[in-house]
Amino acid sequence: MKTIIICTALFFSANTLFAQKTIKTVDVVNPEINRLIPKNAVLEVLADSFSWSEGPVWVPELKAVLFTDVPKNKAYRWDETSGLQVYLDPSGYTEHAPNEKKAGANGLILDKEGNLLLAQHGDRRIAKMLAPLGAQTPFITLVDTFEGKRFHSPNDLILSKEGDLYFTDPPYGLNGDEDLLREIEYNGVYRLSSEGETTLLYSDLTRPNGLAFSKDESILYVANSDPKQNLWMAFDHMGGKLENPRIFFDATAIDKPGLADGLKVHSSGAVFATGPGGVLIFSAQGKHLGTIQTPGRAANCAFDEDETYLYITANKYLTRIKLN
Repeated sequence: MKTIIICTALFFSANTLFAQKTIKTVDVVNPEINRLIPKNAVLEVLADSFSWSEGPVWVPELKAVLFTDVPKNKAYRWDETSGLQVYLDPSGYTEHAPNEKKAGANGLILDKEGNLLLAQHGDRRIAKMLAPLGAQTPFITLVDTFEGKRFHSPNDLILSKEGDLYFTDPPYGLNGDEDLLREIEYNGVYRLSSEGETTLLYSDLTRPNGLAFSKDESILYVANSDPKQNLWMAFDHMGGKLENPRIFFDATAIDKPGLADGLKVHSSGAVFATGPGGVLIFSAQGKHLGTIQTPGRAANCAFDEDETYLYITANKYLTRIKLN
C-alpha cells in the first residue's frame, strides 16, 4: 500500500515562522509497522538546500537536532523555536590531516558526559568538542590512526554501555580508492576501547557505513553501502569482539535510489535503516515491515529522547516523522 500527499503547513513560534512541506508517503509491507508509525503520519520537511545532509543526533540539553552537511564542511542545529542555524563551521576538515577533498563531519553522537563526538571525514579522525555544547570550539583527537597508518575517512560511530567506541572507515572522504592519501588497504570496522586501545573488528565489507547495537548490545548491525552488495550485516557481539557474521537484510535487488547507510534501533528492537527508497523498517528478526519514503536518497536518522519523532537526513533535506 502506498499513499503520497503533499501539502504546506505553517508553524508559528515566538521568534520565527516556518513554512514546511508535509509528505505522506509510507509504504506498508506488514501492518506491524503501525505499532511504530501512525497510519496518518506525515513526513515533514524541516529544512532544505543542503549538499548532502548527514549524521543527525538529538541533543536533550538543547532540545534540538544537530546534523552535518558533509561537502560544505558545516554542522547545523534545528529546533522548534529558532529553526535552522549554523552550529559548526568547520565541522570536519581543519587541516589536521592531508586531504584534498576537505569534507566535513559525517556521523555525530553524544558521549555519557554529553560531549559531542564527530566522525570527521576531512581530518580523517574521530574527534571530540573541547567546549560545552553550543560554543564554537577546537577539537581534540580521540583516534586517527591504526597501526601507525591514517584512517581513510571515519564515517559513523556509536558507544557501547562500557564506553567503548565503535566506528566504520570507508574511503568516501578521499578522492577515490586509489587516492595517494590512502594508507590502509581495507575498509574496516573498528573498536576504540575506553582504555584507548584500537582494534580492527572486521575488514571483509567493501563499504562499511552505518552501525548500531541491538538494545542488549548482543548484536551489532553494520550497513554496507555498495551497489553490488547493498545490505546490512549482523554480528554477535560479546566482550568487544564480533562473531558469526551474517546477512541481516539484503536490499541489492530493490530497484530504488539509495544505499544501505545510517541506522538506529528503536526501544522495541525494530531497526530503522536508511537505504533504497528511504528509511526501511525491520523487525528484530529482519522482517521488512515497510519504508518511509523520503524526498531524495536517505542518509541517516535519529530518534529524539522519548522516540516521539524520527529525524531523517536525506540528500538536501532535513525531515522528521511522528512515531507512536
